[in-house]
Amino acid sequence: MVGHEIVEKQVLAPDVVSIRLRAPQIARVRKPGQFIILRISEGGERLPLTIADADPSAGTIRLIVQAVGKTTGQLASLEPGQAIRDVVGPLGRPTHLDSFGHAVCIGGGVGTAVVYPIAKALAELGNKVTAIIGGRTKDYVLLEQELSRFAQRVIPTTDDGSYGQKGFVTAALKDVLDSSPEPPVKAIYAVGPVPMMKAVSELTRPYGIYTVVSLNPIMVDGTGMCGGCRVTVDGQTRFACVDGPEFDGHLVDFDELTDRLTTYRQAEARAVQRYENHTCKLKDES
Repeated sequence: MVGHEIVEKQVLAPDVVSIRLRAPQIARVRKPGQFIILRISEGGERLPLTIADADPSAGTIRLIVQAVGKTTGQLASLEPGQAIRDVVGPLGRPTHLDSFGHAVCIGGGVGTAVVYPIAKALAELGNKVTAIIGGRTKDYVLLEQELSRFAQRVIPTTDDGSYGQKGFVTAALKDVLDSSPEPPVKAIYAVGPVPMMKAVSELTRPYGIYTVVSLNPIMVDGTGMCGGCRVTVDGQTRFACVDGPEFDGHLVDFDELTDRLTTYRQAEARAVQRYENHTCKLKDES
């Protein structure tokens, strides 16, 4: 078989799937916070995805994919036994981990897949871990059971109040910080939509708590050569693929990042429309 075989697939939510992919070399050396770039087929789009978990003994890595565009839709439609053409990684700098005493890990939507290995590694270092996970509705609150295996507390939130605490993750975070927890919170890791990460960073600023965010700018080669993933951190240009993807949330220019993420929005919408309206001529002629 050419490429990397999909050995397991699980539907987590509408348009969200968990895929276990055979990639033994990556599974052996990957660390929390790192990612891969894949191509489904020759000439396909290069898609960066965080490694949600790895099993070195089985030689597999876990990816969690939300079908929001052409390529993510194609990837989410693949089944066990099928293969992905190219997988490159692990890429990016690993998460800075330490014995903080108490860390809060915040995931918004599929951002929970990024924060999951970080929370697990923090717990393995002996930290008390509080996890706050948010979604639009109950269906999009991900990995709650997996996180509860090592987090002392998991707080689910939903925008519509269909599950857990109603409201945004920032409200739950403020409740935790204002409750004078023991030991006190010394680190916060937040991953999700840019507005969420910006809001978390602004909330924690007056508390003076170390706050890390994982950025998701446009990325092509993953080596820092194309410059597409440039972000401004503390007034300096950084490249998320090699200098990140994690940065101090109090130093990130989130407004610039938000603006850059809209650059190809119309082109992406046209690609999705062409993909959804495409009719396979080979199938019609058979």
